[in-house]
Amino acid sequence: MEEVNNTAVTEFILAGLTEKPELQLPLFLIFLGVYLFTVVGNLGMIILILFSSHLHTPMYYLLSSLSFIDCCQSTVITPKMLVNFVTEKNVIPYPECIAQFYFFCAFAVAECHMLAAMAYDRYVAISNPLLYNLTMSYHVCLWMVSGVYGMGLLSATAHIVFLLRVLFCKSNIINHYFCDLFPLLELSCSSTFINEVLALSFSAFNVVVPAVTILSSYIFIIVSILHIQSTGGRSKAFSTCSSHILAVVVFYGSIAFMYLQPSSVSSLGQGKLSSLFYTIVVPMLNPMIYSLRNQDVKVAFRKLLKKIFPLNEE
Repeated sequence: MEEVNNTAVTEFILAGLTEKPELQLPLFLIFLGVYLFTVVGNLGMIILILFSSHLHTPMYYLLSSLSFIDCCQSTVITPKMLVNFVTEKNVIPYPECIAQFYFFCAFAVAECHMLAAMAYDRYVAISNPLLYNLTMSYHVCLWMVSGVYGMGLLSATAHIVFLLRVLFCKSNIINHYFCDLFPLLELSCSSTFINEVLALSFSAFNVVVPAVTILSSYIFIIVSILHIQSTGGRSKAFSTCSSHILAVVVFYGSIAFMYLQPSSVSSLGQGKLSSLFYTIVVPMLNPMIYSLRNQDVKVAFRKLLKKIFPLNEE
C-alpha cells in the first residue's frame, strides 16, 4: 500500500511578521523577552502549586495544567519565530512544519477545553461547596484533564491525517510566522475541500462547546451568588471567579477578533496580529492574571520565598 505523500515541496520558508530590516532586532528582543517571561511565569506557577500544600486543590491542579499548556504552546511557536528575525530565510523542513502545526493545534484545542473545565470547577465550588471535595475528587480531575488533552490530540490527529494527503507543488513561502492550517492550504495544488470542512467542524465544536459550558457555568454561578445573603460572602464568591473570567475574556476575545471579522475588513496583517495575541501574548498574561489577582497564590509565593531565604524572617 502506498503511504508516501508525493509532495514536490520538501521545505517551506516562513515569511515572518515583517520584512522591514529596521524592525528585525527590536522585534527579536521584544519577543525573546516575552518568551522568557512566559516560560518563567508558567513554570513558576507549576512549581509554586507543586510545593505549596494549601494549593493542592482541584482549582490549582487545573491551573497547573493550564500553565503547562501555555508554556508548551509558546515553545511550539516562539523559538522558530525568533529565528526569522536573525536569519535571511527562515527555512522549516516539511516534517518539522507538520509537527509544529500538530502540536499548535493540540495545545490550542486543549486550552479551550481546559478553560471550560476550570469554569465547571468554579461552578461546583460556589453552587455545591459542601460536596465540592466529593464532586471534584482527584480521580474526577484526572479524568477531566485526560479528556482535555484527549480532545486536543484527537483534533490535531484528524487535521494531520488529511493534511498529509494534500499536495504542495506551488510556492513554498508560507505568509505567516508559523505553520498554520490555512496559510498552508493556500500553497496546495490539490483539493482542500475536506480540510476546510474538517477545520470548520472542529473549530465549531472546540470553540462553541467550551464557550457554552463556560457561559452556562457562570449563569448558574451568578444565580447561586445572588442567593448568598451576606455581602462579604458574595464578594468572596465573585473574587474566586474574577481571575478565570479575565483569562476567558482575553483568550476568547482574541479568537473572536481573529475569526469573526468581516472578509471586507480582515487582512493578512490583522490575521497575523490577532493570532500573535492568542499564541504568544495570552500564554504570557495567564500567569500574571492568576498571580496578581489571587490572594492564595500571593501567600504561597511569600511562604515559598521564606523557605528559600530563611534569613528574611529575622
